[in-house]
Amino acid sequence: MPPMRRGMRRTARRTSRRTSRRMNRRMDRRDEAATDQQSQQAPPPAAGGDDDIAKLQDLAKLHDQGVLSDEEFAAAKAKVLS
Repeated sequence: MPPMRRGMRRTARRTSRRTSRRMNRRMDRRDEAATDQQSQQAPPPAAGGDDDIAKLQDLAKLHDQGVLSDEEFAAAKAKVLS
C-alpha cells in the first residue's frame, strides 16, 4: 500500500475518534443537565407520608368495626393529619 494512503487512513481514524469523543462528551453533558432539571423539579416526598397513610387506614378499619366512634375517629384523624 502506498505510504500516502496509509497516512490518510491514519488521519481519518484519528479524526473519527476525536469526533466520537466530542459527541460522547456532549451527550453526557445533556444527560447531566436533564438529570439536574428533573431532580430540581421533583418535590421531596413528605416526611412520614407512608406512615400517615397506614395510620389513617388503621383508624378507618377501627371506625368501620365500631371500635372508634365518629368523634374519636375525627379527633384521631385530625391528630394524624396535623
